[in-house]
Amino acid sequence: MMGLKTELLTIPPLVSAMSAGWGQWESVNLIGSSEAGATGHDQREALCRVLGPDMVLTGEEVGRYCRDWHGDVTTGAVAVIRPRTTDEVAAAIKACASLGLSIVPQGGNTGLVLGAVPDRPDSQVVLSLERMTAIRRIDADDFSAVVEAGCILSELKDAVAREGMFFPLALGAQGSCRIGGNVSTNAGGINVLRYGMTRELVLGLEVVLPDGTIFNGLSTLRKDNRGIDLKQLFIGAEGTLGIITAVSVKLMPEPDQVATALVGLNALDDAIVLYRRARRDCCDLLSAFEFMPPLAFVLAREAIPDLALPMAGDYPAYVLMEISGSGLVDINELMEQFLGGVMEEGLVADGVIATSKGQARNLWLFREGMNEGQAKRGPHLRTDISVPLSRLADFVRDAEAAVAEALPDCVSVSYGHVGDGNVHLNVLPPAGLSPEQCAVQIYQAKVAINGVLDAYHGSISAEHGIGRLKKSDFDARLPEVQRQLLTALKTAIDPTFVMNPGCQLNFGRNS
Repeated sequence: MMGLKTELLTIPPLVSAMSAGWGQWESVNLIGSSEAGATGHDQREALCRVLGPDMVLTGEEVGRYCRDWHGDVTTGAVAVIRPRTTDEVAAAIKACASLGLSIVPQGGNTGLVLGAVPDRPDSQVVLSLERMTAIRRIDADDFSAVVEAGCILSELKDAVAREGMFFPLALGAQGSCRIGGNVSTNAGGINVLRYGMTRELVLGLEVVLPDGTIFNGLSTLRKDNRGIDLKQLFIGAEGTLGIITAVSVKLMPEPDQVATALVGLNALDDAIVLYRRARRDCCDLLSAFEFMPPLAFVLAREAIPDLALPMAGDYPAYVLMEISGSGLVDINELMEQFLGGVMEEGLVADGVIATSKGQARNLWLFREGMNEGQAKRGPHLRTDISVPLSRLADFVRDAEAAVAEALPDCVSVSYGHVGDGNVHLNVLPPAGLSPEQCAVQIYQAKVAINGVLDAYHGSISAEHGIGRLKKSDFDARLPEVQRQLLTALKTAIDPTFVMNPGCQLNFGRNS
């Protein structure tokens, strides 16, 4: 995954997130100012006075917290606050409230929907959890861990592995994303079909509420049926109801056997049939099942030129699958038997099984490298949508046809997670377009895809959240009853609308 650029960018008068797929002129306010007025200066001085200069960043240092992961959008903020403890988070919230400032919580800032990027630089601060990195407890006997929100995902995974345990959340950005952001966005990843979304991995939460009080729900109980499960309110809320400061999570035994295979298919429809067979024959040991187009190999090698093709690259569709487990089951034998059977039947045209961790890693590099290859081709539409499992292949066919009809010069790249119906159908405009022309084509592609998606009764967000990027599309499709419930929750928990206003929905003041 590409790292976040660190050079300071000048905040333009108006930043259009065209390459992120907002549409040509989405009505999102990203108006900034390179020079703060008196009010901004006074607010920064007050924050430094109340919280201390060590906690508050101002000036040029603010810039790197105010651009998105891909560098499509650059804004600004009054200041960046970096607490080290939960009590300091509470103090920061109270200080901001007294100054009339709203708060944009931020973890690793690896999100893809602008949920952690401020959109009102003159009235918002970024509250970064990057200093709250402690792993408070790993309890192998309890199969649980308690970790602060700023801990990087890969560091948590490494720490529990040293205790012989496994935390299954796996993302392309796991070397940069942070646990609090994973929980706030209900992150998905490649292991969802076996272990579920992040929501399924959370046992408890510590959250600082908009008035500065602390909700202490860091339980590690597996079963607790005492009424409404309040922690669920904050999972997927993207910081609109409070700031997650610590999380208790489920752990599993570390899989000591992993079998990874890449197979070529004669049609994407065969991927659905193969998945059903894999779920039956490999049962709950099936941990990943990804589909890719042949273009994936081209894109991956554009980003990683020394990647060697493990097999022919001209099959209509490919599946990257993984089986894992521990104990007495022979995982490698299971994979060999499974693939041998489906190849004899003609369901799989060709395939390779990794014989080492290095070979397995190289197979996954094609899946990860294709994203970097797309980024190298320039601004493009990135989608994160879901449809019923049984209709995934049909949706891809119909959506790609809709894009081809509307934009014959664009290239569609469809890939994703077969086991949870999650499709990333990205659209690459042709080279040589002006930024304005590119923005128009990205918007047209989004409209074409969403039109097909609505007919399939799918979701505009499978695992990335809503943020600010998808707010208008979310709002346009939101039933009135759901709107009323969401508004009631927001108003009850955050009546002054201080927490991440403008994210997900416009609820009221400053939204």
